[in-house]
Amino acid sequence: MKITYWADFACPYCYIGETRLLKAVKKLGMEDSIELQMKSYELNPDAPKECTGTTAERYAKRMKLGPKGAEYHVDRVSRLGRMEGLEMDYAKSRYTNTLDAHRLLKAAQLNGDKETTEKLINNLFDAYFAKGLELSDRDTLIKIGVESGLAKNDIINILESDKFTDEVRADEKEADEAEVYGVPFFIIGNKRLEGAVEENAFITAVNEAMKKEHNEDEIIFDEMDLDNVSHDETESVADDAHKNIADDNHEHGCSDGVCRL
Repeated sequence: MKITYWADFACPYCYIGETRLLKAVKKLGMEDSIELQMKSYELNPDAPKECTGTTAERYAKRMKLGPKGAEYHVDRVSRLGRMEGLEMDYAKSRYTNTLDAHRLLKAAQLNGDKETTEKLINNLFDAYFAKGLELSDRDTLIKIGVESGLAKNDIINILESDKFTDEVRADEKEADEAEVYGVPFFIIGNKRLEGAVEENAFITAVNEAMKKEHNEDEIIFDEMDLDNVSHDETESVADDAHKNIADDNHEHGCSDGVCRL
């Protein structure tokens, strides 16, 4: 089964949401039977090539918050990430254009190397949220790409050209046609989940998709009690999480589990 999701490397909830999804897949014991496909989504295609301010300053401007409110919001996001086991210091992130990072992702995916792709995704998120690196910086991207398994010469050739830009734009066009207005956005079977929903919401969606795919009457829990959470409870978690995100009144920025243009 394939799970498709749109994300941006500068989106904190994309990092958190992907982590929760991976935990859900692992808890179900289905790492070998589920294919994850990340599709590119730039929250701001016009973002500058160099960082022009702090994360708190950007939040204050986009979400019309005071300095203290913005700092509190940024710290809250970092704490959510750390609760998932991520090394996240959102306050020191340096927001820049992410197109080149997405172009490297498309190169890894089209090479068909699952391990390299997974490493690249994780290393790009880690570089931005833990290390405070600019994802538009050429040297940074070369280092991350090589560490992830891409050939240095291939990376340089990509960065010195417009290779894989069309593939990024194709993902974004597909998102527009699918009415994806914020990220992360997951498609699991016929379920559409917007935002960094809880782990149990992913478990419910995966089981429903597998049940329909295999035409089975019973949900596939792999004989696990899922920490004593029943199927009815996980359905409630999924519905509540989606409702909370859908009711979010912020048109721009990141809030309540989702980032929007």
